Amino acid sequence: MSKKIILTGGGTAGHVTPNLALLPRLKAKGFEVVYIGSKTGIEKELVTAAGVEYKAISSGKLRRYFDMKNFTDIFRVIKGTFQATVIVAKEKPDVIFSKGGFVAVPVAVGAFLNRVPFVAHESDMTPGLANKLAMPFAKKVCTTFPEAVGYIKGGKGVHTGTPIRPELFRGDRQKGLAFCGFDGTKPVLLIMGGSLGSVVLNNAVKVVIKELSTKFDIVHLRGKGNLDDELNGIKAYRQFEYINKELRDIMAAADVVLSRSGSNAISEFLALNKPMLLVPLSKKASRGDQILNANSFKSQGFAEVIEEENLTGELLVKKVNMLYNNRQRYISAMKNSAGVDGAAAVMREIENALKK
Repeated sequence: MSKKIILTGGGTAGHVTPNLALLPRLKAKGFEVVYIGSKTGIEKELVTAAGVEYKAISSGKLRRYFDMKNFTDIFRVIKGTFQATVIVAKEKPDVIFSKGGFVAVPVAVGAFLNRVPFVAHESDMTPGLANKLAMPFAKKVCTTFPEAVGYIKGGKGVHTGTPIRPELFRGDRQKGLAFCGFDGTKPVLLIMGGSLGSVVLNNAVKVVIKELSTKFDIVHLRGKGNLDDELNGIKAYRQFEYINKELRDIMAAADVVLSRSGSNAISEFLALNKPMLLVPLSKKASRGDQILNANSFKSQGFAEVIEEENLTGELLVKKVNMLYNNRQRYISAMKNSAGVDGAAAVMREIENALKK
């Protein structure tokens, strides 16, 4: 008998790619897949490119701080809740799985009103606001970090890890080098600021780009609208707004990574054994989850960390060189870590919810 699942999550690629990582397993189990996302988020492009039916709803951000947009966004959330409830009623899924983001809150309510089992996934050490709002409607809440289970109320938390896109393990180093126009004589530094980019990282790298490029070939994913024409003349430097299809080859080519510390991205670097220098979002710009993520990876020997407030060009160059020179130590720690790819564990929770 065929089964149907609704996937949801959006706002950044980190809320989407784990859902896409589940697709091969869901299809192998005979699931029909439908995705509910926002009208304007990055998820629409990623999901439709994967050949999955996409349903768009209205979505608003619920902020922990005062902002005039809170007054208008609440109406978007209410509208989205009505839309999600209607979609769930029409699609009649057997189960719903959420990767988080504010688009998931209306879907959680829609699942509850239609009596559909709902399973959520929390990427970070502590739950974000969207997941806190959705958790009362969930049967189980899967977590990336084992420490996060203690923050999930009602005994719903279960440590699964994060689903990793299987195609990332099929990257080709030579194709990655060729795509960037590198000859392979220098080590490759991959710089990523998340799917939306990082102005802080972009600016810090620009100051020391000539110094870094004497030792490394550099491929830099800068975020939409953040390309810098002034850097185009540097031979050992390639910049892109965002890369999807060729990312697996670029990751295969990378020797070390400089990145923000979003949970999904660093979980992928861990799975691929890529030594990483992490610059987490400061508490001024976030709730501090990236700082917890980064420090957890540092304590396990996977990464080095620079706090955003301490970021200077001189320290950046020093840490990148140290990371590369000691790369085998970090690679060994990552290879010895347990439970890297959480796809199988998440699938078990989805199927358990389905049975109940």
